[in-house]
Amino acid sequence: MSTSARNAAMNSIDIDVGGTFTDFVLTLDGEHIIAKCPTTPHDLSVGFLNAIEAGAEKLDLTIEELLPRVDIIRYSTTVALNRLLQRMGPRLGLITTEGHEDAILIGRGAQWVDGQRVSERRNLAVQNKPRPLIDRNMIVGVRERIDSSGAVLRPLDEEDVRRKLRTLIDRGARGIVISLLWSFVNPDHENRVREIIREEYKEYHIGFVPVVLSSAVVAKIGEYERTMTSVLDAYLQHSMQNEICSTWDKIREHGYQGTFLMIHNSGGSADIFKTAASRTFNGGPVAGLMGSAYFASLLGYKNVIAGDVGGTSFDVALVVESSMRNYEFRPVIDTWMVNITMMQTISIGAGGGSIASVDKLRGRLEVGPRSAGSMPGPVCYDLGGTEPTVTDADLVLGYINPDGYFGGRMPLNKARAEKAIREKIAEPLGLETIQAAAMIRRIIDENMASAIKREVHMRGYHPEDFVMFAFGGAGPTHVSGFKADVPKAVVFPSSPVFCAIGSSIMDIVHMYEQSRRMMFMEPVSEKLVVEREVFNTIVSEMMEKAHQELLAEGLPVEEAVYSLELDMLYGGQVNVKRMASPLLHIRSDEDAQRIYDAFEAEFSEAFSPLVVNRPGGVYLDNFVLRVTVPTAKQDLPELPLQGKDPSAANRGSRPAFWPEIDDWADTQIYIFEELRPGNVVSGPAIVEAELTTVVVPPRQVFSIDKHGLGILENAVPKKSAPRAKSTPRAKSAPRAKSAPRAKSAPRAKAESAVV
Repeated sequence: MSTSARNAAMNSIDIDVGGTFTDFVLTLDGEHIIAKCPTTPHDLSVGFLNAIEAGAEKLDLTIEELLPRVDIIRYSTTVALNRLLQRMGPRLGLITTEGHEDAILIGRGAQWVDGQRVSERRNLAVQNKPRPLIDRNMIVGVRERIDSSGAVLRPLDEEDVRRKLRTLIDRGARGIVISLLWSFVNPDHENRVREIIREEYKEYHIGFVPVVLSSAVVAKIGEYERTMTSVLDAYLQHSMQNEICSTWDKIREHGYQGTFLMIHNSGGSADIFKTAASRTFNGGPVAGLMGSAYFASLLGYKNVIAGDVGGTSFDVALVVESSMRNYEFRPVIDTWMVNITMMQTISIGAGGGSIASVDKLRGRLEVGPRSAGSMPGPVCYDLGGTEPTVTDADLVLGYINPDGYFGGRMPLNKARAEKAIREKIAEPLGLETIQAAAMIRRIIDENMASAIKREVHMRGYHPEDFVMFAFGGAGPTHVSGFKADVPKAVVFPSSPVFCAIGSSIMDIVHMYEQSRRMMFMEPVSEKLVVEREVFNTIVSEMMEKAHQELLAEGLPVEEAVYSLELDMLYGGQVNVKRMASPLLHIRSDEDAQRIYDAFEAEFSEAFSPLVVNRPGGVYLDNFVLRVTVPTAKQDLPELPLQGKDPSAANRGSRPAFWPEIDDWADTQIYIFEELRPGNVVSGPAIVEAELTTVVVPPRQVFSIDKHGLGILENAVPKKSAPRAKSTPRAKSAPRAKSAPRAKSAPRAKAESAVV
């Protein structure tokens, strides 16, 4: 039986831990089950098992009956960020090159803005550099020096190393990071320092400590970023190891014998016990991006905005021209700039749990970035929350069914939500309670729409050329407000757990990087002068390393797909472009020309053809080898269309307040799972699913396509419709202004006809 056949038959569990909810997707014998449970911040393994139990219950199974039938579990978690925010890591010591002990304390020039929101950056009076993870007295410099070519300028003084190592241990070091200058070119000194540590403190000694080498963590240029990546990995290693091992032990006790993979922010997954802590940061949103790219390819969409609205944050990522190969230019984890390959996503503090408050100094309403989280959660949860949130506003407006929330398992207290909004928001602003609730919703929608516009326009694109994928528990509830100029939004039946769905289709990916500055094109003459032998040797060594690691993990080497990316730039410029190399090796001048042509094309698209600078020469800075082991993917079903009438899915009506008409309206309620392909629901309407709610405002329509997906679009205005002409508020609303663009978007209409 081939590996492909085995993968196709795999039963899997995918779990994504968010700030408010833990999402669960089970694929068992071809059947898909989804579930959600509140996240348990005090111990994420509790929420992990609760999610599995919730999924097992849907099949009338116990967890002991389910887990032995599962082949693979994929896990994306916030544990790294949680522990970093709580500063719960061990006391570390740093060994660096003598004279460079203060490098990570000085940081880069604008280190104080790393990880800060724009509003926080503007408040210069309260800005400080982040509190160091390693105190100055825990940093020592040893006598050694290697230059940029790897030549030894100053031999390593081993006695100096032993003396300073003992100083660090005596001061309480429970982990050692070694980051010497240019060690990624020549790691001999770092390796020898590690050997000395092992000689001094052996495995059976009480003083035995873990050792992290920067040359092993990330073999790339950039002393500060390389060191901070190593420090973060060492700082988070122990707490992550305890948390992951606790989860692993618990599922083993319940009979699980399969593979356990961790989702990486590079866009793949890998064995959980061979994962560095920094690679797990932001894994959930990246899984959502990968899922969006995959389903976009099935649906024929080239440009997609992935919008994930959870309980705590709103995450945005783009798929452009069927590619999601967009990396963070300067990736930041918490407040620390690192040097790892991380898929590009942006995040703002906007979600169902975002807290609404009145700025008494300026007398205005603010929503987010603070969140009520899962505990105590929104006021309507009745778990002790006192500050009104976005979910409370949606409930008061009539969009959420208080008896059907969370599949009916979590009834909501509407009276408490109304009281909180009235006392905390409406009365201080002199508004009616319903007006205050509508304002909370409008502000959060505008914040999310602004984040989308900023991301799309800053990359040089137009929102009108994209399709929106709305997911997360609150995504379908708010997409009508934040999609703005995007003509079409797609709502999946699995939208509430879409990031977990995304992880279920992610391949196993290993990334290998090696910095090496070399001239690719000679300045002035524009002659290609790349050193083929050096180039090919670097790539071959990375491929051999990958081959050995795949064998060690028991992965099918014969199915591995190798791809090469290169960081290149023109002479006299600072803009580095990571490009996809069409070749793994350079065997001839024609091969070198193909690589350059690919670089020029990608550089021109990213920065403009006008800044192509061939006379300045071209330089290669970094090699990135991506090794992919494909996994099984789920397909979208093709279903027959059954007419426009959605009445079979109608479940009565309830009053809801619609700002578009500035009034209450008796609003029809439909059940998402009972709508059939071809059905069309005209707004105002509400479509309820087990774990989310789709809000369809006036002048928008929600239809079901042949794949069973929900499509939200602006209704085509009719000349005889007086309401659109006579409603001043609708005319002045940005959303209404952008509606006519939908009429002139033939691409959007054609796509509707296809899917």
